Amino acid sequence: MRIVESPNHDERPPGTEVSLVVLHSISLPPGEYGGEAIERFFTNRLDPAAHPYFQEIHALRVSSHYLIRRDGEIVQFVDPARRAWHAGASAWRGRSRCNDFSIGIELEGTDADAFSAAQYAALAALVQDLQRRFPLRDLAAHSDVAPGRKTDPGTAFDWRRLLAALAE
Repeated sequence: MRIVESPNHDERPPGTEVSLVVLHSISLPPGEYGGEAIERFFTNRLDPAAHPYFQEIHALRVSSHYLIRRDGEIVQFVDPARRAWHAGASAWRGRSRCNDFSIGIELEGTDADAFSAAQYAALAALVQDLQRRFPLRDLAAHSDVAPGRKTDPGTAFDWRRLLAALAE
């Protein structure tokens, strides 16, 4: 696992139990894979002149705990004990502010493209490691915690494939 520190995080509320993993997908520029744009975005170093889409998002201050690249490489941006800024306005099972009690994992991809076998394997291993460290009870899509606002990781994400990998 490679660590790239994001400044976009803070303390969780005192006594908060981390019980949820929120799955996201991201590609920058949209629909393109590889390169440094995602890392630059999460570290506030995205060049707005590098792509027209970056002009819209370069000033956002967001992060994720982890990114899983197409080849299965895991990049950590925020220590999972801290609150990353990944879910925005969100709620899960009657609790609002999901960032307070969740760990955000980004998969390099889009809502429509299939994710790689290496990503599912890395995701399952990462979730299993996090389950040993935190009282995780739920896995949810970003679209589940922010319905109507977010659609990721999208219809191409295969929940059965992830659950099978977790059961191995």
